[in-house]
Amino acid sequence: MAKILIVDDEEKIREVVREYALINGYEVDEADDGYDAVLKVEANDYDVIVLDIMMPKLDGFSACRQIKKIKNIPVIMLSARQEEYDKLLGFEIGVDDYVVKPFSPKELMARIKVIVERTSQKTETLKFKGLEIDVEGRVVYVNNEKANLTPKEIDLLLFMVKNKNIALSRMRLLEEVWDYDYFGDDRTVDTHIKMLRHNLKEYRDMIVTVRGMGYKFEA
Repeated sequence: MAKILIVDDEEKIREVVREYALINGYEVDEADDGYDAVLKVEANDYDVIVLDIMMPKLDGFSACRQIKKIKNIPVIMLSARQEEYDKLLGFEIGVDDYVVKPFSPKELMARIKVIVERTSQKTETLKFKGLEIDVEGRVVYVNNEKANLTPKEIDLLLFMVKNKNIALSRMRLLEEVWDYDYFGDDRTVDTHIKMLRHNLKEYRDMIVTVRGMGYKFEA
C-alpha cells in the first residue's frame, strides 16, 4: 500500500485529499506546515508528498529543497497561484507535478496514481540515509547527487551491501569481486576501499575496517 504525506495549512484541503486518498486505497499522513513535513520525512518513508506552497514557518519550496536532500520522494506541488515562475521554480528544485487550486480531488488522485505506478516500476533502490544505490542500474547517489564511482568500486560496494554487517576478509573480497583468477594482492582491496570511501563522502564511515581481517558495510 502506497503511503502519502499531505502537507497544507488548510485543514479542509487536507481533509478532502485524505478522504479521496483513503477511498483509493492509500495510507495517509498529514502535516500542517513545511517544517513539520520535513520532520515527518526524516522519521518516515512516503511514496508521494502533496505539498502546498504558501504555508507558515516553512514554505513549500523551501520544504521541498530540504526534503529532497533527505530522501528522493516524488512531490506534487499545490498552489493558489498560476504564475509560470512558480511552476518553473518548482520543476527546477525537483517537483514531479504541479496542481493549481482550486483543483479536482479526482484529478489529483489520478496524478498520484501515475507517480506511484511509475516509481513502483523502477529498479530496486537501496537507501541508507542519504546514500542511495540503484542496484540494476548500477548507479550510486550521495545526497541526490550521482557519485562518480568506477565499475569495480560499484561491484565492491554492491557485494558489501549484499553482505551488510558481515565481516569480509580481503581474500574473500578479492575472490568475489575480482574473481578467482585475479593474481594481485590484497592491497588492491585497500586501495579500492580508500577510493570508495572518498566518493561516499560523509557516508564513508558505513564502510568499517575489521582489524586484522578486512571490512564490512554497516548502516
